[in-house]
Amino acid sequence: MNDKLKQLYKDVILKHNNEPYHYAKKESAKHVLEAYNPLCGDKFKVFLEMEEGKIQSIHFHGYGCAISKASTSVMVKALENQDIEAAQSLCKEFLFSLQHKMKEGDALREDFEAFAAAKEFPGRMKCASLSWDEMIGFLNEFK
Repeated sequence: MNDKLKQLYKDVILKHNNEPYHYAKKESAKHVLEAYNPLCGDKFKVFLEMEEGKIQSIHFHGYGCAISKASTSVMVKALENQDIEAAQSLCKEFLFSLQHKMKEGDALREDFEAFAAAKEFPGRMKCASLSWDEMIGFLNEFK
């Protein structure tokens, strides 16, 4: 892993782990997703309010390693105020970046790029994709 990617990985993970975006229980939310990894115990709930095919409100709460918490925080921030198609596209982009080596010149959101480094640690791939996998399943069914 190159030095730039190492630093980006460290910066994004630490920032979102220490100061997660919209980290709050919203039990009254119309849609509540549960992302759970029984192998390591990471467990997050994602609280959504959808209106006219758009994510109006999105929050999360739970516990897990720094990678899964930071990844969920990045997801919540990226998907807020997105319509279903845009949210699906962002989820696909993030998951693609975890599974494939990006070519030089490929454009990728900087916060997504940080998690692309998880490829270097195969045991951490599920940590990075946990909430995203649950979200894309929800979005695919929501239509």
